[in-house]
This record gives sequence, C-alpha cells and structure tokens, in this order.
Amino acid sequence: MKLLLIAFASVSGYFILREITGNEWLAYTGFVSGFLIALAALKFEERVNRTPLRIVVGGAAGFIIGTVIANLITYPVASHFLTNNTYLAFSAYLFTNLVAGYLGLSIGMKKGDEFDWKFIAPADGKNTTEKPSEVTLLLDTSVIIDGRIADICETGFVDGTLIVPQFVLGELQYIADSSDPLKKARGARGLDILERLQKKSPVDVILSQEDFPATKQVDMKLVEFAKKYNAKILTNDVNLNKIAKLHGVTVLNINNLANALKPVILPNEELKILVVKEGKENGQGVGYLDDGTMVVIDSGIHHVGKTIDVSVTSILQTSNGRLIFSKVKDAGKSPSLVRAVPS
Repeated sequence: MKLLLIAFASVSGYFILREITGNEWLAYTGFVSGFLIALAALKFEERVNRTPLRIVVGGAAGFIIGTVIANLITYPVASHFLTNNTYLAFSAYLFTNLVAGYLGLSIGMKKGDEFDWKFIAPADGKNTTEKPSEVTLLLDTSVIIDGRIADICETGFVDGTLIVPQFVLGELQYIADSSDPLKKARGARGLDILERLQKKSPVDVILSQEDFPATKQVDMKLVEFAKKYNAKILTNDVNLNKIAKLHGVTVLNINNLANALKPVILPNEELKILVVKEGKENGQGVGYLDDGTMVVIDSGIHHVGKTIDVSVTSILQTSNGRLIFSKVKDAGKSPSLVRAVPS
C-alpha cells in the first residue's frame, strides 16, 4: 500500500503540473514533488500513530485554519494581478499554503498539548476523554537506561500509559552522542529499550512534546510535568526520588520493587551455593543467589568452584541491598566429600 501511494502521488504530480503549466520539463518537477510529498505523508503517519489524540486534533485544526487563511489572502491577489501568469499564481498558492499550513500545524499541536481536555464533557456530564482508573507513569532517563522496565511491562504487571517527555529523550540522545564510550553505550542502550517498549510492550508508550522552558533542570521538568497531569514518576534516581516527594509527587522506584521481590531468607536457613571466589576476610568464600544477592561463607575459601550446602548465620541490609553471612554446613566433614561443579 505504501508503494502504491508513492507511485500514485508521483504520477499525479506529473500530470497535474503538466496540465497547469503545459511544460513537459516542469511536469517532471511535479513527479518529484509528488514523490517527496508521499514520503512526507508516510513519515507523518508514523509520528501520528505515536502522538496523543489531543495533539493530533489540535494540529489538524491548526492546519485547516492556516490553509483557509492562506487561500483567503492569496485568492484576491492571484485573481487581480496574476491572471495572465498561471505558473506564478500556482507558485503563490503553493508557497502561502505551505507556510500558513505549517505554522497552523505547529501552533495547533503545541496548543492542543497544552489544552486542558478535562473541561470538554458530553451533555450527560460524564467525561469521556479521561480514564480515572488508568495510571500515567513518567519515565526518567535512569529507569530507561536500566532496562528492567521493559521486562516488567512485558510481564503485564504494569497497567496504564508510559510517557517519555521530549526533554528526557533529548537527554538520552545527548548521552548516546557522548565521546565517553561508557556513556555512549548507556545512551544507546536506553534508546534500544525505548524502541523495545514501543514495539513489544502491551502498554501504551507516548512521546510527549510538552516542555517547561522556564525550568532548566530535567528533574524539575519531570516534577512539573507530573504535577500538571497528576502522573507518577518511575525512576531509579535517589535524588529525583527525594525532590519529587518534597513536591508531593508520587514516585515508583524499580530498585525498591526489586528488593521487595527478593525471597525472604531467615537465619539458620540452608542454601545451596556455588562458591565463585575468595572473600575479603581470611578464609572467607563468596557466592551469589539467583537474584544477585551476595553470600559470604565463613571458611568457604577451600570450596571455591564447588557447590556446597551452607547455613545462614545473619543477614545485613545495606543501601546497596542485602548481604548474607553463612557458614559451611557440616564443616567437620572433609572438603573432598563435597561435589564439585565446573566453573
């Protein structure tokens, strides 16, 4: 269908301009113009599919008003002064419609995004433009780069709409264009996660053009956005978490969610652990649970590279997560009796 649209627009442009001008060479200009217009229309369609309805409606209204004004201005001039020059009259119509249409489109989209649609309601008094039960989540740069939000959304536990403001996308692009290899890789990962969210996530992902020019910091822009639209901020940034709470904005932290989902482990509980390396203290070994929790094993240095049974002695909660201390179960037995596993 896209190829047919491009072909139809190109051929139509050729015949239309040939009929208007009677010049074969100018008709080829119409062919090229039709081809470019078709490509622009397809690109515009992709953007519209990712744009909120309020912005689309505002842009369409602005474009129609702009073109109407352009024709009202151009018609008297063309009918009185350009009646003998068809090519010049066509150029005048084309120029004014393009300029006025573009201005109307851009102004309409911006004002449509700023307009408070909750004041529009049908006669019965019910507001059909909002879903009170739907949650709006603002994604910040840290949570996009982290990547776990894509996995969470694909499981179906997130219900609502994910919004990525343009200033967050700009910060991601800035990081991806950094000369620092680590920052560049992080930025590229964030852009890949966004693309994955748009294509595979069951929830709606919206790229918003909303901006707050008076506010310079991205964190404060997110807070202002959340306050304006009664949204929640999804982040891993501790400082943003604190700032948002000071302004009365609800914050969801994926790190807190991950800690809450970790299995509960109690003292004296027995675990089967692969000892992967030597610990910091003399004689200690270190292993990890499936969720990445570090397990320090007293006298575990002799079991590096082996899977052993350990008994939990204590659990320490730190700012970086849990740290489990344990000892080798049946430590009196010979280490040679413990089954070895390939590293």
